[in-house]
Amino acid sequence: MRIDAHQHFWRYNADEYGWIDDSMAGLRRDFLPADLKRELEAAGFDGAVAVQARQTLEETRWLLELAASSNHVLGVVGWVDLRSSNVRLQLAEFAGNPKFLGVRHIVQSESDDRFLLQPEFLRGIAALEEFDLTYDILIYPRHLPVAAEFVKRFPRQRFVLDHVAKPLIKSGSLQPWQSGIRELAQNTNVFCKLSGLVTEADWKNWKSSDFEPYLDVALECFGKDRLMIGSDWPVCTVAASYSQVMNLVMEYLKKYPAEVRNAVLGENAEQFWKLVRRKDAANAAPNKF
Repeated sequence: MRIDAHQHFWRYNADEYGWIDDSMAGLRRDFLPADLKRELEAAGFDGAVAVQARQTLEETRWLLELAASSNHVLGVVGWVDLRSSNVRLQLAEFAGNPKFLGVRHIVQSESDDRFLLQPEFLRGIAALEEFDLTYDILIYPRHLPVAAEFVKRFPRQRFVLDHVAKPLIKSGSLQPWQSGIRELAQNTNVFCKLSGLVTEADWKNWKSSDFEPYLDVALECFGKDRLMIGSDWPVCTVAASYSQVMNLVMEYLKKYPAEVRNAVLGENAEQFWKLVRRKDAANAAPNKF
């Protein structure tokens, strides 16, 4: 099964998506499961994981509604207020839904570069393990040392790094990103999404060779069993089509054995989010959610 480990949905309005500026004008419209299905089928993928774009409980509820009526939406990484004193009540609302996979917070936008280590946030992360939920780490390269310290505190928690921590591909710089990735990847409970790369490159003039050094580092550090392909659709469309984005990774992987390709293109996502078990649970109780 080929799985896109990272994509988004939204009904566009300017107030809630103010980060979509004039350079991203093509994103100023709705992107919904029917749109994604066409892209998946054209690229030869079977399903995808939807990731939150707004930090509201309403967003999580809406994404789960979409997933419930869309077989190709395999699960949802939503949002809850991990700093809230009632975080367990928020998690309990969603945790019984087999398509609720995990949680993300947009840490890259926080003014405190050590946000991940705030006591209230750490308390919220501790609650995720109780509900068998994952956490997506969304950061910039400068946050990598803090992220390494952060994940060490939760050795049994499943983490995944979004977008390989957004390396500076446009400038061709590898350091200090490479050193930070190497340190973070030493924690074997951390997976990594090969996603969001084209938007860190020159949107209009990128070439496939621009990405190879960063993919080399990711594969060396995380190995074949902790990498997942992701599109970051529709955000990726400011720089490339869905198929172009997925082909970048698939072409790169052609030089490796089939077991490597199969792992990165789907098997690792199934393992990380326990998708087979969750599918069985949904089938066993079809009217529960």
